[in-house]
Amino acid sequence: MSSPRSRKALDDIPLYKPGKTAADENFKLSSNENPYGPLPGVMERAATQLGRINRYPDAGMTVLYDALAKKFALGPDHFAAGTGSVAVLFALLNAHCEAGDEIVYAWRSFEAYPIAADLTGATTVRVPLRADATHDLDAMADAITERTRVVLVCTPNNPTGPIVRHSDLVEFLAKVPAGIIVVVDEAYVEFVRDPEAADGLALLAEHENVVVLRTFSKAYGLAGLRVGYAIAQPSVAESIRKATAPFSVTDLAQAAAVASLDSEAELSARVESIVKERETMLTALRDQGWDVPEAQGNFVWLRLGDDAMEFAAACDPVSVRPFAGDGVRISVGDPAVNAEFVSLAAGWLVDHG
Repeated sequence: MSSPRSRKALDDIPLYKPGKTAADENFKLSSNENPYGPLPGVMERAATQLGRINRYPDAGMTVLYDALAKKFALGPDHFAAGTGSVAVLFALLNAHCEAGDEIVYAWRSFEAYPIAADLTGATTVRVPLRADATHDLDAMADAITERTRVVLVCTPNNPTGPIVRHSDLVEFLAKVPAGIIVVVDEAYVEFVRDPEAADGLALLAEHENVVVLRTFSKAYGLAGLRVGYAIAQPSVAESIRKATAPFSVTDLAQAAAVASLDSEAELSARVESIVKERETMLTALRDQGWDVPEAQGNFVWLRLGDDAMEFAAACDPVSVRPFAGDGVRISVGDPAVNAEFVSLAAGWLVDHG
């Protein structure tokens, strides 16, 4: 008896691998989670929606879009939200790509990119990162053909850490035909301190084919509620909303996101503490002898190659994120746990030096 057959596109698509859990959540440095709890007022505002969970959420996300419009001084029609920026990316690619098209992105970059791209039936074109773990925008421009529909640019790049410089992205966009969407994925933008970093919003104001991705999962600490969004020209934002499942973002999640936007002062303080701890980790690891790329997200990257899996196992009880054959990403967490990881990393060098 034959069984139901899934689409051929799924044959070579791996399941997304979440960060490894830890017995103590404080020791989980594998998922780029914010070590702080929800911002002030978020729990209370979200709780107001619990009494009406028998009702469907606002599919138009009116309050959320109005709050984002106020924050960015744009019309509500410039936004498209979903269950995390990754879901928004899935919707964008499904709205604009199909079999025969091409999607260009750097590699290694966000692990969900090949999954989202391959599901459309389009062909993925991976352009290797430079030796310093940065995007090779010249090579990415050369990879564009008449079949290209979307280019993905992750800045700062997950999992390696460096930003894309604004001047370089300006030059890159000058080479990209206007009909090709360039996604500037800024999931970690709040942690960026490099003054030369690309400004997706400034580029959006100048280019109709730019789409900026943002999320409430990282700096805002709402990873468990899944709220991300695209900022785009109204016609592109509308196409993303059309490809997004109705009622995907709950009213509880929308309320928490809006409340988070009202706590910018506390957000800034928390982000600064994470950035400071990132720099402490970065300095300590480099002092030990590790070759660590520039880190502008809430994580650092160790280029371990074939030793990645063994290193990750040796970090127990701290949970880190290995990428087989490439390296290991370590999130910035509680300072005490970060210090324990740094000590484990030093021990590894002694044993394998």
